Amino acid sequence: MVVHPGAGRSRHTLVNALLARCPDLTGVGGVLRPGIVHRLDKDTSGLLLVAKNDRAHADLSRQLKERTVEKGYLALVTGRLEPGEGVIEGAIGRDPRNRKRMAVVEGGRPARTAYRVRERLDGCTLVEITPSTGRTHQIRVHLAAVGHPVVGDALYGRPSALVGRQFLHACRLGFRHPVDGRPLLFESPLPPDLQQALRSAAR
Repeated sequence: MVVHPGAGRSRHTLVNALLARCPDLTGVGGVLRPGIVHRLDKDTSGLLLVAKNDRAHADLSRQLKERTVEKGYLALVTGRLEPGEGVIEGAIGRDPRNRKRMAVVEGGRPARTAYRVRERLDGCTLVEITPSTGRTHQIRVHLAAVGHPVVGDALYGRPSALVGRQFLHACRLGFRHPVDGRPLLFESPLPPDLQQALRSAAR
């Protein structure tokens, strides 16, 4: 689902649906992104945190800034990622050779990505990823920087016959309810296209 209106798409977006159901939302997430607390990269599937009112948006944004929101992802990466678990650290900034990309660069913003191998397949590895920070394209940049780009990532790796987009899915999202403070945890299974890609990779 397209998140917000843009070139060629002015209707049937997440923002349109939010404003229809929650008309009191203002532009707290940005004029074009009211209610949106954080973003997913284009063609990344999964859970997205949105607020139904401005008070909730302020509290959820605070949790995100304080890094108490738990975000988990599943990614299929090229090659055999070693060791079985670890942390990738590297400051991220605009790639000086290609302004459309981000890269690990000196003077960039600090970024930290933890991972754990879930399954090894022929020529690729399924990994669980927990980013501590939320830099633009962080997971994709860090995995590419260690030589294991996300399968199907045309920007940081190469297109793949397995799947028509990057194999990256936001599978877990945990935070505290913005009103009563109770802990909430949501999980999302792999969508059909990524399930099929995984089956094909396992053959």
